[in-house]
Amino acid sequence: MNTPTTPAPTSRRQFIGTTAAASALTVAQSAWAAGSDKVKIGLIGSGGRGSGAADQALTTPNANFVLHAVCDAFKEKAEGALSNIRNKHAERVQVDDRIYDGVEGYKKVIDSCDLVILTTPPGFRPYHFEAAINAGKHVFMEKPVAVDSPGVRKVLEMAKVADEKKLKVVVGLQRRYQNCYLDALKQVKEQGIIGDIVSGQVYWNGGGIWFRDRKEGMNELMYQCNNWYHFTWLCGDHINEQHIHNIDVANWFIGGHPETAAGMGGRQQRVDKKWGQIYDHHYVEFTYANGVRVNSQCRHQSNTKPDVREEFTGTKGKVYLDNSGKCYANDHKGNTIWKYRAARGGDEAKAKGKGKKGGGNGGDPNPYQVEHDTLQDAILNNKPLNNAYYGAESTMTAIMGRMATYSGKEISWDEALNSKVQHMPAIVTPETEAPVKPDANGWYPIAIPGYKAEDYAKLGMQPVEIV
Repeated sequence: MNTPTTPAPTSRRQFIGTTAAASALTVAQSAWAAGSDKVKIGLIGSGGRGSGAADQALTTPNANFVLHAVCDAFKEKAEGALSNIRNKHAERVQVDDRIYDGVEGYKKVIDSCDLVILTTPPGFRPYHFEAAINAGKHVFMEKPVAVDSPGVRKVLEMAKVADEKKLKVVVGLQRRYQNCYLDALKQVKEQGIIGDIVSGQVYWNGGGIWFRDRKEGMNELMYQCNNWYHFTWLCGDHINEQHIHNIDVANWFIGGHPETAAGMGGRQQRVDKKWGQIYDHHYVEFTYANGVRVNSQCRHQSNTKPDVREEFTGTKGKVYLDNSGKCYANDHKGNTIWKYRAARGGDEAKAKGKGKKGGGNGGDPNPYQVEHDTLQDAILNNKPLNNAYYGAESTMTAIMGRMATYSGKEISWDEALNSKVQHMPAIVTPETEAPVKPDANGWYPIAIPGYKAEDYAKLGMQPVEIV
């Protein structure tokens, strides 16, 4: 779908530098309503990750942060999530009748809350973020922050507005809040244990994902929203939705985004039409401005080798990273030159979720929890905090990788960032038609590397816009 609503910048630097009209902005004097000691949290998107984020937001020691409103495209999901959250946090759940559903319910949540959690399918993220920032609300938003270039540009635009309004933004790339990664970065950047980075490998290889059958009476739009992972306009493909974690680590450790991407991908196990549009494997070579090349792999194929990790080779050795906490470095002879050792016990570690998902070894805090602890501390103490910039940059890197695998061409950063191909409509209402539709045989548009519009036409297939 090609519906440009955001002007394309000539370069990333110029775009980030663009500001909204200063006269239209006012600095938020408080995160919540004057005279109230409650910070009202709104949950927008109450699937598994949304429910988890709400749980963590209510697990902080700040009892004045309360859940005030919930919405989801599907009412039963909002109600189910709320019931589970209430069972764990009865005193901090104060939702009453503020349970909203449908694709426009997010507006009511933003209107009534001070801090919003954005955990809908990623395609909606730029426009929910825009609405929240324009309304003067603090934001926790899951990764990725967009599925196309216009969406990324929208997030970058609103990140600048958030700074102007002194709003706080955290993006759910939790490795940036995880002790083993933070220590590894310090060892690599400050101690120089592996020398200068010259190459890297990043992986998210695993099995398949869920699929949900069409329910009776469900229209095409809501069917796709319910199966959002399988559609590019909602998910951005799994290189964007999951592999962004590892791609983000590459950008973080190297210190910027790649200049070009080239690669390959396709569908070998996803041979049924029910799997929508996305590939089951991607392989990309990202080349950075300093000549460093990072090889990126992600795979959704059963009975194959699982691998979720990162490694970087330097002039003196290699560092190996894993979100289980097993991070270490060897010299080029194989000798261990550094090994991460987690904290051991302690009240602070216990309070921050020791032993929970992603918590690492020993007494390390759970980085998913640390994200919300950090966000709430920044709100209460007015500390600068805005992850939207690196969240957008890493999302754009993943999208550039998808452009390379879908097209079979080498894609430059500027070409990718300035692309006008827009998969996600800027406005979605209950009357909106699904941006992609199945053909007469039930197949959705699937990208074929190297194909032009006339090549798709010869095969009777729907063309796919890529860059």
